[in-house]
Amino acid sequence: MSINRSVVADPEVIRARAMESLFERLESLCEGAIAIDTAGQVVYVNEKYLPSLGLDHVSEAIGRPIEEIIPNSLMRRVVETGKPILLDIMELGREQLVVTRMPIEDENKRIIGAIGFVLYDHLDSLKPLIARVNQLENELRSARRQLSQSRSARFTFEDFVGEASDIARAKELARRAARQSVTVLLTGETGTGKEMLAQAIHNASARAEKPFVSVNLAAIPDTLIEAEFFGAVPGAYTGADRKGREGKFRIADGGTLFLDEIGEMPLQLQAKLLRALQEREIEPLGSDKVIKVDVRVIAATNVDLQKRVAGGAFRSDLFYRLNVLSITLPPLRDCTDDLPAICTRLLDDIRTSGDYANPRITPSALSVLSRYGWPGNVRELRNILERALILSDSGRLTGEDFERILAVGPARAAAPERPGAVVPLAQAEAAFEKQTLEHALLASNGQIVEAARRLGISRATFYKKLSKYGLAPSGSSSV
Repeated sequence: MSINRSVVADPEVIRARAMESLFERLESLCEGAIAIDTAGQVVYVNEKYLPSLGLDHVSEAIGRPIEEIIPNSLMRRVVETGKPILLDIMELGREQLVVTRMPIEDENKRIIGAIGFVLYDHLDSLKPLIARVNQLENELRSARRQLSQSRSARFTFEDFVGEASDIARAKELARRAARQSVTVLLTGETGTGKEMLAQAIHNASARAEKPFVSVNLAAIPDTLIEAEFFGAVPGAYTGADRKGREGKFRIADGGTLFLDEIGEMPLQLQAKLLRALQEREIEPLGSDKVIKVDVRVIAATNVDLQKRVAGGAFRSDLFYRLNVLSITLPPLRDCTDDLPAICTRLLDDIRTSGDYANPRITPSALSVLSRYGWPGNVRELRNILERALILSDSGRLTGEDFERILAVGPARAAAPERPGAVVPLAQAEAAFEKQTLEHALLASNGQIVEAARRLGISRATFYKKLSKYGLAPSGSSSV
């Protein structure tokens, strides 16, 4: 008769073997694995991960910083904190990968690196979790849109939709900027979403819980701009508030100050802004007291600042100080492939801010929209979508809806020049002038100053022409 005797192994041996087995099992089941050392350099990557990373050989990754291989990687955070990120959804190119990241310890419990596994093959089993995460993100986005507080940033990178290469590049640079407190300069045409991207940078940064203060320099009279920025003591100037003025820098202390249309800042105040950026201190108007401030500045412009520097209208030292990280936003006409996603995002925003039950856009509508030049970019597109919804009885937007508004598409192309169909020159000129004024207002979101600047006429002349044709600005402000 045989006797079964159990063999008791050393617990440390079991633990060590369990760790080896866990690694071997994860490495065999996962879609990819990558490891870094404490310096953030890649020390291991398996063959299966190479196609997703756009690499041909393992040697192309070894020794390089992890961010050069995976731009948005959180592996370095795992090394720095020693805490795992057990389940996360990571964007890599156009893919969304389910990943897990864990620290690596030596026999003395010291962190010597981190390893990450891609669990992409098992995405289907995680669909309920992903659906719940998406639901929570949508609820958070909706709540942010309902915020009425002027010091809150409501947009995130999820709101900045589009997969065009220029959009992807802008988002990648913006995500990098969010991890630092560097000054950022956003460039691009009016209406391309510069303030939305600035808010996204703020909300993804360590300053997210602090104020986000937006200032449009073109909308502030030159006589008040210094007090608006740096504050003023009581009685500092005629008409000043008896309590004084705090100033945008102090209001934004600890957070982000967004300076829109920075190219419009008067030359005499640029030196004071430069000092605030370099020394992190301000001096209120009428005071000899210096106040320390901690503000990250994001500036935006739709003009060529280098040309302004060359023309003497903008200080070169301020330009270089603002241009630490420059991000260019592409015009909408260069991203027409993204129109479906952008329209869906804008209609969602319009729905939550107005009384529209279920707005929908049809393929014929997208076809018409893709043929328009969009001088006012995404801002103009939003105005056009909202106008179409107002005029629609069903909320289902078709090509005909936009042909009437934009004067593009088959209706316009099919209008032949019939013999005898001649109108008086004065009537034709008036019709063209009226249409030009309407397009300028749309492109400028109803901003009179911006619309007049685009047309190269004075604000007074613009108002006269609006009155002549019975037009009114469609935006919320006419200054």
